[in-house]
Amino acid sequence: MALTIPGFTTGSIGVADGIELHAAVGGEGPPLVLLHGFPQTHLMWRHVAPALAGHHTVVCPDLRGYGASSKPDAVAEDTYAKRTMAADIVQLADALGFDRFALVGHDRGAHVAFRAGLDHPDRITHLGILDIVPTLDTWNVLRGVSAAVGFHLYLMAQPPGLPEQLIANSADAFFGHFLDAWSTGSDAIPPDVRAEYLRACRDAVPSIVADYRATATVDIAHDQADLDAGNRLAMPVTVVQQDWGRQLGFDAAATWRPWAGDLRHFTTRAGHFMAEEAPEDIAALILDLVKR
Repeated sequence: MALTIPGFTTGSIGVADGIELHAAVGGEGPPLVLLHGFPQTHLMWRHVAPALAGHHTVVCPDLRGYGASSKPDAVAEDTYAKRTMAADIVQLADALGFDRFALVGHDRGAHVAFRAGLDHPDRITHLGILDIVPTLDTWNVLRGVSAAVGFHLYLMAQPPGLPEQLIANSADAFFGHFLDAWSTGSDAIPPDVRAEYLRACRDAVPSIVADYRATATVDIAHDQADLDAGNRLAMPVTVVQQDWGRQLGFDAAATWRPWAGDLRHFTTRAGHFMAEEAPEDIAALILDLVKR
């Protein structure tokens, strides 16, 4: 049986024609949606979500293409565009009866949350971003040998066929590499959770690659159009990152400022999987965000 968040109920909810998102829901109060990253599922919020459930109705979906959610074939350029995936989240909120909600995303989920904030400013009250810079900026800050840290971005940006074959043939080694390399502690992701992440990713190679491929194509165009138009995130924004600026040679906070007027930027000593490595800190930052 797949693991889930203790005390939360789970189920699949229709969000578009033929698309269902599997979600865990718990708590009471103003709605708060938490989006997971790669190579994970909604289970990454298993510590943070219960800590927030005393104050909020917390919704933790598996993104389109991940976990137990629908994994449509990428028949169009925008099947896995962050714009499409953000619309899934807004439609999920509609299905649950939430007109406005706070949104926090990690890694891939943070890219979806960023796009939701730009595309649906009337729906998102507060925006939390964990360990990314916007898609357009991601490609701009990766340069020289330091870009090797993002080798998977370049691999999955290739045309359909080769990336899917290579990854599927070594799925556990590929996805397990990131679980090991991006974690600062061996106990953050225990064996049963690791096994669940690997199983879920193993079953979703084509859709995960399609999600990343969109980041090298249509998502760039959407970000550039917003940047050219001067569109900014209208809601309070909190960004929490590892010290990527020092590691890759750029000013991370300055990279975010053109996108958000009401911005608070923090660095963490935790690794990439900060919601699992430092859940008390992340829960506290989220509660601080939604009070602004």
